[in-house]
Amino acid sequence: MSLLLSICGREGWFPHLGPCLHASIIKNPEFFEPVDADIHRNALVVWNSLLSLYAKCGKLVDAIKLFDEMPMRDVISQNIVFYGFLRNRETESGFVLLKRMLGSGGFDHATLTIVLSVCDTPEFCLVTKMIHALAILSGYDKEISVGNKLITSYFKCGCSVSGRGVFDGMSHRNVITLTAVISGLIENELHEDGLRLFSLMRRGLVHPNSVTYLSALAACSGSQRIVEGQQIHALLWKYGIESELCIESALMDMYSKCGSIEDAWTIFESTTEVDEVSMTVILVGLAQNGSEEEAIQFFIRMLQAGVEIDANVVSAVLGVSFIDNSLGLGKQLHSLVIKRKFSGNTFVNNGLINMYSKCGDLTDSQTVFRRMPKRNYVSWNSMIAAFARHGHGLAALKLYEEMTTLEVKPTDVTFLSLLHACSHVGLIDKGRELLNEMKEVHGIEPRTEHYTCIIDMLGRAGLLKEAKSFIDSLPLKPDCKIWQALLGACSFHGDTEVGEYAAEQLFQTAPDSSSAHILIANIYSSRGKWKERAKTIKRMKAMGVTKETGISSIEIEHKTHSFVVEDKLHPQAEAIYDVLSGLFPVMVDEGYRPDKRFILCYTGDDRNGTVS
Repeated sequence: MSLLLSICGREGWFPHLGPCLHASIIKNPEFFEPVDADIHRNALVVWNSLLSLYAKCGKLVDAIKLFDEMPMRDVISQNIVFYGFLRNRETESGFVLLKRMLGSGGFDHATLTIVLSVCDTPEFCLVTKMIHALAILSGYDKEISVGNKLITSYFKCGCSVSGRGVFDGMSHRNVITLTAVISGLIENELHEDGLRLFSLMRRGLVHPNSVTYLSALAACSGSQRIVEGQQIHALLWKYGIESELCIESALMDMYSKCGSIEDAWTIFESTTEVDEVSMTVILVGLAQNGSEEEAIQFFIRMLQAGVEIDANVVSAVLGVSFIDNSLGLGKQLHSLVIKRKFSGNTFVNNGLINMYSKCGDLTDSQTVFRRMPKRNYVSWNSMIAAFARHGHGLAALKLYEEMTTLEVKPTDVTFLSLLHACSHVGLIDKGRELLNEMKEVHGIEPRTEHYTCIIDMLGRAGLLKEAKSFIDSLPLKPDCKIWQALLGACSFHGDTEVGEYAAEQLFQTAPDSSSAHILIANIYSSRGKWKERAKTIKRMKAMGVTKETGISSIEIEHKTHSFVVEDKLHPQAEAIYDVLSGLFPVMVDEGYRPDKRFILCYTGDDRNGTVS
């Protein structure tokens, strides 16, 4: 009977077979009045199996009713009901029952492992510590299963020091213990520590299992340690487990994140069985390694082959920057999202918000955002960034206020978008206020990018000396991004004094960059200092520094056309230039005057360092 109940729950036969088995148990008097200890023990096993069936199938009301009416119970019975509450995320009711169990002394080490199994977010860190204290008081801290769960919970809650403390204090360890620590270290981005412990594990008495190797490969992916990844790959070959589906996916992920997409592709082509996970890994790998068109073609191939596309795959495709140049393709993906009923997926919607805003369609970005049934901090960041990208600074700030009202915690990315928005609409005081709020209120340490936004903001307002003073007061050493922002502002306003200083600093931090030469030459042009401009260009050419060619793209009838300056390679170039020549006089009549300060590219003429 116990076996039947177990199969019934596992195979999902509860609606039909579960009540029948329950009725059969009730009709049998041995389950109510056992004649000896053995029958009593067997009857208790059956009652607990029935209780477990109800709990696992989410029938908590029936489970509690059964628990109250059971003729015999033990601590396992209580653990089953407790697990049912926590499994179905009815945490509050579960902890009420736990308090009752603790008060009556009716708990064991399994009770502690059950409660620790749901302590997987920072909000449960205090609960984990309380359970840890209870384990010590009750003597269950010596149980290896409790120690393993404590390690896992601490790391999942972000308390990596406490997790290591439990590990160091354990007198007995098994493969689960070591794997839990290695996985926890990697989840907390302590990749080097995870690899170091994995290396020590291999020299000890406890041998790694497949899960341990998966964690070690994740550490190599996170730290981009391809040599160690190759060594682990060799070990997997040695032990004959390299062909396991999850192992192959982890290897592909490791190689693609380490920049070796060819090795990842070789593994993919040699696999005998592929699934959505391995295909998603290859898809993302192609996109992240610059093969974005190949990633899109691979996705199309997946669709044509009838592969079951899930929300993760669509989310990965929406993350390909190639999509940002093709609104038509983006809309086709949106249609697929609606057709496959992925509209409720938060990650997919975040991708749609970014795709539409980068394709210039702010309205559809807003529509997706407002229709989302559930949002996370990425959703808010994406929409704030969309407003900032389109120059709607006040709308970005208003959305930030709405975000904080709903108690969604901002991140450093949130403030980066807000500072960007303030820069473009000239809200200098608000930008400074946000930088202080970021540090003082939310405890987020600004990065170089945040300081660059402030410099750009001051520079756009013409406060160049104030921007220079701000750089001098920074708590970190200015890098090329900071000096380039200041020099760009000087170029826009034609400030020679501060511009020369910023250019010299940029020459020192990034000697191979063309930005310093081009921008200072623009400043000289604006001031009519043609000799200084010529010297700058000659110096640039003598150093062998070349300006990276800018590319513009436009989509017409679902086809993307790309152009560079004075491009003549397009098959319709002659017609395009005819239209431009007709438009230019109209632009002049409307008041357009070419700004000759800005240098676009070399003409190749060595005379006086001429540029055009």
